[in-house]
Amino acid sequence: MSRPSHTAFLCRSCSASFPKWVGRCLVCNNWNTLDEVTLSPALRGVPRGGAPPRRLAEVEVGEATPRPTGLDEVDRVLSGGLVAGSVTLLGGEPGIGKSTLLLQAVASFCRHGEAALYVAAEESAGQVRARAERLGPLPPGVWVVSEGLVDRIPACLDVTAPALVVIDSIQAMRAGEGGAPPGSVTQVRECAHRLVDEAKDRGVAMVMVGHVTKDGSLAGPRQLEHLVDTVLSFEGDRHHALRQLRAVKHRHGATHELGLFEMRESGLVGVSDPSGLFLGDRLEGVAGSLVYPMVEGCRPLLVELQALVAATPSTVPRRSVEGIDAGRMALLLAVLDKRVDVPLQGCDVYALAVGGVQAVEPAADLAVALALLSSAVGRPIDPRLVACGEVGLAGELRNVPHLPRRLAEAERLGFRRAIVPASAPDAPAGLEVVRVGSVAEAAVAAGLLGGAMTARPGVPARAA
Repeated sequence: MSRPSHTAFLCRSCSASFPKWVGRCLVCNNWNTLDEVTLSPALRGVPRGGAPPRRLAEVEVGEATPRPTGLDEVDRVLSGGLVAGSVTLLGGEPGIGKSTLLLQAVASFCRHGEAALYVAAEESAGQVRARAERLGPLPPGVWVVSEGLVDRIPACLDVTAPALVVIDSIQAMRAGEGGAPPGSVTQVRECAHRLVDEAKDRGVAMVMVGHVTKDGSLAGPRQLEHLVDTVLSFEGDRHHALRQLRAVKHRHGATHELGLFEMRESGLVGVSDPSGLFLGDRLEGVAGSLVYPMVEGCRPLLVELQALVAATPSTVPRRSVEGIDAGRMALLLAVLDKRVDVPLQGCDVYALAVGGVQAVEPAADLAVALALLSSAVGRPIDPRLVACGEVGLAGELRNVPHLPRRLAEAERLGFRRAIVPASAPDAPAGLEVVRVGSVAEAAVAAGLLGGAMTARPGVPARAA
């Protein structure tokens, strides 16, 4: 038996609720911002019916066991897969590949005999099929419906009885025939409440696609992220094939894993060896290039950092960075000027992380500084050398987290030397470690400056 609903007036600016219409919102003081809507029991705080309370010790662990989607990179981020009854919110920029990723996940999920429902609120069923055919064969267990009215979703679930439901997207859904338009704060909150209730009551894993704003945050009320169990972020540069999937929130596992995909004509392909992808087209023997061992979550990656320093007649030198923190690079230029006596403030400076990856952690400081110095003096760095360390304002090097894991990945890919801070822990066998205490000593160890300072493998460098 359905629960009764009632009408209320919600402010589209601040989401304040009023029992009757008023000309000005009494919370945000905006005029003519109240919309009449029909509220479900979820918004009114009516408890949802379900199982009676149980002792915690009596709850079976198997009730929260994840079920693999069939895409290894997705399962890595989700700590094994989707949990029945869980709700996942997938956000990302337009055109980044969210719908493609979910179609592949649905097709892979249904190959094990399960049924899945794809709710296309922004496209027709024909458009969804055309995209799915480009990605591979169509499993018989995949259902699709072009529907934007949330009130009709329960009937679709009754007909298909799916184990997985995809809502594409939550901002295109609407509750009721009237009221606020789709995508408004009121509609997004109302639709999300109803869909979460359906997923919990039926024990169905649900994935909702969410739009993002200009600054990259999820559109709609902040309450949307609190309602769901998992928030995934799908990122990437449209000009590069690399796509990154990471968990911002995950109630059923950790949030430190990273999933990597490569966008191809046949769809998204998981990258099992990302370091090989980033270094595949590397040109050795060129000044301004250095490999940096980074860590994304728990995953070590080797990325090529490139820098170009050029003289300029302009009184305002150009600074251009891509995939590197601009503030950190400005700091490194000042350190090179004051602590290493290599003035670069009057030169045009370009720096980037190859492959579209974001190397913005402070651990990249030393690699960026050496790449800048290499381009400035015109001396290539040993192609079998990696560098990692955080640089302070005094020019000192500080240790970074997960350094043994970074160096182990470098040794696996055939690198032979590593320049690290003096306080760094032991490195794996087969990798020669040069421990230095400052950027100047690191420059000497890399062969970029003269022998004013010496650095010996395995021993902190000292002034000559």
